[in-house]
Amino acid sequence: MRHRKKLSHLGRKSSNRKSMLANMGCSLIEHKRINTTLSKAKALKQFIEPIITKSKLDSTHNRRLTFKSLRNKFAVSDLFRIISPKVGDRPGGYTRIIKLGNRLGDNAEMAMIELVDFNSIYSNFNDKKVSKTKGTRRSRSKKSIKTSEEPIENPNDKIVNESEKDLNKNNELDNKQSDEVKSESKNQSEKNKSSDLNQNKKDWLICW
Repeated sequence: MRHRKKLSHLGRKSSNRKSMLANMGCSLIEHKRINTTLSKAKALKQFIEPIITKSKLDSTHNRRLTFKSLRNKFAVSDLFRIISPKVGDRPGGYTRIIKLGNRLGDNAEMAMIELVDFNSIYSNFNDKKVSKTKGTRRSRSKKSIKTSEEPIENPNDKIVNESEKDLNKNNELDNKQSDEVKSESKNQSEKNKSSDLNQNKKDWLICW
């Protein structure tokens, strides 16, 4: 029976297992994503998440504790400088395990373990989400209805109205000019008619 034996030995002794998990933790901090077997990914998740929680508070004591587990000063500096500011608001669950199927050869279950906040695909997808306004069954107040019914002035309408006024003025001027030309032509035709009549009278008198 394996009662109260939750630790996965991974077929290794304690010293070899701790070294392997420390190396995998350093690789995860450096590359933000690694591929391994499913059992190792689950063991790494239990190993690395308490370390990331300690990195939220940057102190000498926490740095010494993380260095004791990781055994790599460059990984410790990256953890406190790059990773901890991004995961500061997250209350646990810093890693994600995704199954990749079985490996050829020994048919072992493979998985990918990655840091959640460093996945650009999911983060960009969440940023592009648009929050939809929820409809309510309650009737809105009369003030809001009145404000919604009030017409909104468009500055383009003013420009259109001014252009229409200018066109009307131009049309009125053209009409006036055409009326003046018509009146002048009428007066000229009347004068010509009167002159023709006078000439006919003179000719008639001369004949007599």
